[in-house]
Amino acid sequence: MAASTAAAAAALRLPFPLLSSPAASSSTLRFSLRRRGGAPRSLAVAAAFKKLSEASPLPIPQEPTEPLADEEALPPKPGVYGVYDPSGELQFVGISRNVRASVEGHRRKVPADLCASVKVAIADEETPDRTALSNAWKSWMEEHIEATGKAPPGNVAGNYTWVAAPQRPADLRLTPGRHVQLTVPLEQLIDRLVKENKAVAFIKGSRSAPQCGFSQRVVGILEAHGVDFVTVDVLDEEHNHGLRESLKTYSNWPTFPQIFVGGELVGGCDIISSMAEKGELAALFQK
Repeated sequence: MAASTAAAAAALRLPFPLLSSPAASSSTLRFSLRRRGGAPRSLAVAAAFKKLSEASPLPIPQEPTEPLADEEALPPKPGVYGVYDPSGELQFVGISRNVRASVEGHRRKVPADLCASVKVAIADEETPDRTALSNAWKSWMEEHIEATGKAPPGNVAGNYTWVAAPQRPADLRLTPGRHVQLTVPLEQLIDRLVKENKAVAFIKGSRSAPQCGFSQRVVGILEAHGVDFVTVDVLDEEHNHGLRESLKTYSNWPTFPQIFVGGELVGGCDIISSMAEKGELAALFQK
């Protein structure tokens, strides 16, 4: 159970800012369930928040026209909440400044077969301490993972059923267009690009729509690890004309994608995938 628990906690998402609607923007919070000694850590949670196992489930009507539970049971106040499917499986744990509005939002946007009931723990204060709310969320996650060995599906990084996908930055372009005469060699533009950015991924296609499986995998791995990186589309002949051949010469690497960190070539998809599997990727980007 210890191994599966650690794996389940490797990449969990906490919605921030504290949401009144699940469609709002989100960022990532990662936490480990265990200290170095291996013992589970306990979280200081405000007394106002119940444990997940102590909260009573409230039904979520399947018909959109049917009202939710009354405001006394599901008030428009800050708190933490968990949504269950009809079989009683926990699907998502959220945190919100208006729990009722968030549940209403999920009810409208998330498939009905994932929303059958909800458990809530409400804060005593109208504007509770942010740390107390996040600790309550962590406590519910910890309790569920300790009991089941896995995180709720909606809280696993990369699952955007419950929380909107982050907006991806636009791909960088080397030139304004093919019609513009370059005043410096393309290799010099490449050199400047990889040295001025901490991490650069030269991929086939755009970041939002990679055009090959290897490029898609690299983007997925880097995003899942929370890496701050930029992408360049080597297939964009309008703004990156000649890049593929020039980059092969510059890097002495024949295939794509190519990932540079700190101005140095790390490698392609195989190397990035291997480093991710061995847990070496985080250390690479901390240098």
